[in-house]
Amino acid sequence: MQTQGKAFKYPDNVDTDVIIPARYLNTPDANELAQHCMEDIDPTFVTRVQNGDVIVAGWNFGCGSSREHAPLVIKTCGTGCVIAKSFARIFYRNAINIGLPILECEEAADAIAEGNDVQVDFDSGIITDITNGKTYQAQPFPPFIQKIIRSGGLLQSLKAGECDE
Repeated sequence: MQTQGKAFKYPDNVDTDVIIPARYLNTPDANELAQHCMEDIDPTFVTRVQNGDVIVAGWNFGCGSSREHAPLVIKTCGTGCVIAKSFARIFYRNAINIGLPILECEEAADAIAEGNDVQVDFDSGIITDITNGKTYQAQPFPPFIQKIIRSGGLLQSLKAGECDE
């Protein structure tokens, strides 16, 4: 599985209230919520993001509350992957649960610039910055977690019998 798109670059400690502000959590509609993704840190994000684009961030991405809405809106916007130096543990787990591909790679997070064209191979963990020609190695998820992400999340994986190993 792969994704390719433009990089959106963010700093350390992007919290869940920045990813999806709490003032919008009165709707269960993921598409409506996604219209507000990142608006407090990047008001133009939802108008610029395209399917397959990649969020690149610093340390502790997704810190704050345990809301599952944060990875859900990132995925619903069409973002193909989040690459960060590190993730808050609950965000990390929620991302897997809803099928949002994420990779930790300090070197890539430092080197990839806003707007660079990035390709990610989830099976190998290879991140390629096509703009500058450099590659970075992230630790890929084990096969059972890759199946969960490919299925679209934990519930879909269970329904499909993907977690029977």
